[in-house]
Amino acid sequence: MQVKTGILLATIGVIILLIISFGLRERKQEAIVGSQILPTLVEEKSNQTEIVATDLEIPWEIVFLDNEVILVAERKGRLIKIENGLKRTIAQIDEVKSEGEGGLLGMALHPNFSENKWLYLYMTVDRDSGTKNEVRRYSLGENGISDGEIILSGIEGAIIHNGGRLKFGPDGYLYVATGDANQTNLAQNLDYLAGKILRIKDDGSIPTDNPFENEIYSYGHRNVQGIAWDSEGRLWATEHGPSTMDEVNLIVAGGNYGWPEITGNETREGMITPVINSGTNETWAPSGMEIVDDWIYFVGLRGQNLYRMKAQTENIELERLLDGVYGRMRFIRFGKDGYFYIGTNNRDGRGQPKTDDDKIVKIFLE
Repeated sequence: MQVKTGILLATIGVIILLIISFGLRERKQEAIVGSQILPTLVEEKSNQTEIVATDLEIPWEIVFLDNEVILVAERKGRLIKIENGLKRTIAQIDEVKSEGEGGLLGMALHPNFSENKWLYLYMTVDRDSGTKNEVRRYSLGENGISDGEIILSGIEGAIIHNGGRLKFGPDGYLYVATGDANQTNLAQNLDYLAGKILRIKDDGSIPTDNPFENEIYSYGHRNVQGIAWDSEGRLWATEHGPSTMDEVNLIVAGGNYGWPEITGNETREGMITPVINSGTNETWAPSGMEIVDDWIYFVGLRGQNLYRMKAQTENIELERLLDGVYGRMRFIRFGKDGYFYIGTNNRDGRGQPKTDDDKIVKIFLE
């Protein structure tokens, strides 16, 4: 009888321990689900993060040539191909003026790249009239680029505020994000291309439905560095504010986004207030942007974060992911393999580089 009682008590004890253990796991899981995603959640799952490349020098953009090959644009004018884990330089554009925030910046493939092999680059250069930014189209070969052609020129440039992002939109046109070139008055002036989002055809000519009969699609921008489209075809953009009050904007054709007349939550007739801004106590310094399943993802330089929000204009909740894990982050791209590819910029003169910086990291986010 005593043996049976002992067995019974032991069984009850095991059941109680299982219940307690299960309850703790449930509470832990609820805490993770109900809070912002922390860097440790990604780091703990080795199959969800992978270093793609290290020892890069200020990578500004990447494009996927296929599932296994990545092309990297470094700000100092170098194009690097990454294939099977190996890096090799395929071009060095000596004309690039890599000074301050200028250099080889945005990069995009033509929508029919598989047929025409056209590669588009945004770069800062020296001209007789001073520092300028321009867009060039090249033919990309296995071991280099050729047939370079300037398709858009005369974009005012400077040591800071050069914008630089290039992307083809769902309409087949090339969108070009520019900065105010540290001349705030240019953003409101429709005679200049600085402080704007531009929209051109693949040969640099102007679409007939552009709002001002020139390259300008929207204006009143300080320094746009990220653009992407949601499932409804709406264009979103990230923009640097004046040290704080960084912005996420929903872009409309002909829209005036207020810089330098309004910032943050300020309003004025004929000007568009951002959907969300960082406020006066936080700096994102937002750069590259992607939209996946109507979730907006954008990376921060000074903020050293990956930010996430729904592509909506009300009831916005901004999540902060990877807080400080990789330092300054310049771009984010979503690959066909379901991973996000993020590039650091800790060697841009404003970060604290580690021995293997700069790097490209691929991360799976649920």
